[in-house]
Amino acid sequence: MSAESADAGRADDAMTDFSRRQVEVAGVTKTVYAAGSGPAVVLMPEMPGISPDVLRLARWVRDAGFTVQVPSLFGLDGAYPGAEGTEVVRRACVSAEFRAFAGGGTSPVTAWLRGLAREAHAACGGPGVGAIGLCFTGNFALTMALEPSVVAPVVNHPSLPLDDPGGLELSDEDARALQDRVARDRLKVLAYRFDNDRWCTGQRFAAYRALLGEAFDGRVLPGDVARTDPPPFFRDVVGTPHSVVTAHLVDEDGHPTVRARDEILAFLTERLHA
Repeated sequence: MSAESADAGRADDAMTDFSRRQVEVAGVTKTVYAAGSGPAVVLMPEMPGISPDVLRLARWVRDAGFTVQVPSLFGLDGAYPGAEGTEVVRRACVSAEFRAFAGGGTSPVTAWLRGLAREAHAACGGPGVGAIGLCFTGNFALTMALEPSVVAPVVNHPSLPLDDPGGLELSDEDARALQDRVARDRLKVLAYRFDNDRWCTGQRFAAYRALLGEAFDGRVLPGDVARTDPPPFFRDVVGTPHSVVTAHLVDEDGHPTVRARDEILAFLTERLHA
């Protein structure tokens, strides 16, 4: 089957099984989609938005016994990711909410995300909140750990800063605060990437390990196991194995990407269903 034929069989996600609400933090309001019950897990979208593959992951989190909360940060919610997503990337890169390039420090949107985590913890209870970042938002899961309620951060293929393969999307002050939090609360950070991902390189994982030490559990999958027919944005724009548990996941029992998904769900269960 050609790539064009495969694309024709895919559709947007109507998201009818998610509730929708407006969440205001410090004067900034964003849409949040939620589903399930139990302790909260904030699942941030990858570029170019809340795609059907991101929503598939959200439903797996929901079905594992959590209240999954998916904030709309960019793009068209539920849309199948075509090559036109490059315009979403362009707008995000110049937005004041994001720091896409080296030297920019921590993205301001993470303050809003920490507020969402506080609200979600108050509403859902449990020992704390999980945070899953993907691609453009990958590192945000770590920065959210500056909020004490976040106890299960999962950093997936973090791509920022875009222009520095060994850089971390963190200010010096936040980096020190995260080191303190990790030491004080014995926090663990789970992370994933493909070995030949040019957007999230081994240099980046080495930088995380230098910052966090043994608290950073960075797991690397061989790129040749990645899905070979991802949506057009990932095929034509990303152009490399990248999204371990979303666009490049192969939904077959025992597949390495499915095992990665199951490890993430187990990590969340261990920390949020204690």
